[in-house]
Order: sequence, then structure tokens, then C-alpha cells
Amino acid sequence: MIQIKRFIFNTFQVNTYLLFDETRQCLLVDAACYEPEEKNELTRFIEKQNLTLVRYINTHCHIDHVLGSGFIADSFNVFPEYHPSGEPFFLTVKEIALSFGYQFEGVPPAKGYLADGDEVSFGNSALKVLYTPGHAEGSICLYSEKDGFVITGDVLFKDTIGRTDLPSGDFGLLMQSIKTKLFTLPDETLVYPGHGPETTIGYEKINNPFIR
Repeated sequence: MIQIKRFIFNTFQVNTYLLFDETRQCLLVDAACYEPEEKNELTRFIEKQNLTLVRYINTHCHIDHVLGSGFIADSFNVFPEYHPSGEPFFLTVKEIALSFGYQFEGVPPAKGYLADGDEVSFGNSALKVLYTPGHAEGSICLYSEKDGFVITGDVLFKDTIGRTDLPSGDFGLLMQSIKTKLFTLPDETLVYPGHGPETTIGYEKINNPFIR
């Protein structure tokens, strides 16, 4: 069974998720740690739980979700994996970072690329990649049918959706991603978003004011 530890990092309050199972292998989603104390918090948890970090996945490549990528590569020798359509965001990552007051050298080379339907495995566990553009080109969600949860990045939040006014954002495409990839999951599926609290697919179907 997958256990999930949530960290809230940087001024954008990004949810960074660490997933692990009985093998003590773990997978990191969206390394947003920037300040030294944030990096230490993540490292201490991994060490205290006797975990081995084996994979690092980006749900998308906006600056707030990749701030800790270099730290993860340097500290754990684990390199990011993401959808190839997200790569262009890295062309301006330093400038975007500076505009928000972050000193950022860039993202290390990808270990590999993920596509819709791929299986991301670690330990005895596996997640299915769902390609869900609309908030950003290259956005993916990670679904565990066995454990009944989906990590949605900035696609779907409790009572709201990802913004679509940034480069490559597309409201119609986002609605299509939500309705065809997420709302086809069981209602009881737990939703772990990129910002804010958890929710469920069933709750969002009924209550999310942006989706009709």
C-alpha cells in the first residue's frame, strides 16, 4: 500500500508529495523545496523513515513546481521525469524565477519522458500517467487505481481548477482533460492537488463551480 507524505513548499505554497510503500522505496512528485529549511525538512523525513528515493516526477514544468529539481539531482542523484511537451518552459526558467525573486540555475537534464498511459513504478507500487493539458502544456496526473487516489498537479483543486491565462493555457482543453481523464475515475477517488487541501472526484463533480 502506498503511503503519502505532503510537504508545502515555497511562497507559492506548492504541495510536494513523497510516496512510499513497504519496500521503503519512494517517489517524489513536484520538488518545490527552495529555502534551506525546506530542503532539510524533506531530507530529514527521507532519512528518518529509512527511505530510498528512486524516482522524481514533475506534474508540469511551471517554475513553482521545479524549484527543488537541482537539489534533488545533487543530493540523491535522481533526475526529473516529465511529459516532453513541458520542456519549452525551461527555456525561460531563469528569467521567470528572477521575476518572482528566486535565484535559480535551471533544471537538470531529464532522466526520461512520460506519455499518456505510461506506468510509473517504484517498490511494489505503480501509478498510471494521465495526460491532462489545459493549465499548461505537458501537464500530467498520476493515478493509483489500487489505492484509490490521483495526484492532479494544477489541473484540478478543491472547488476550483487550474488557471488558464498563462502560456499554453487553454480553458476548453482543460475542461476536456478534467471531464475525460479525471471525471471518469471512481467518485471515491481521493484527489491530491498541487496546491491546497485534498478532495474527491465525486465532490468535485457535484460542487466545483467551474465544471458544468
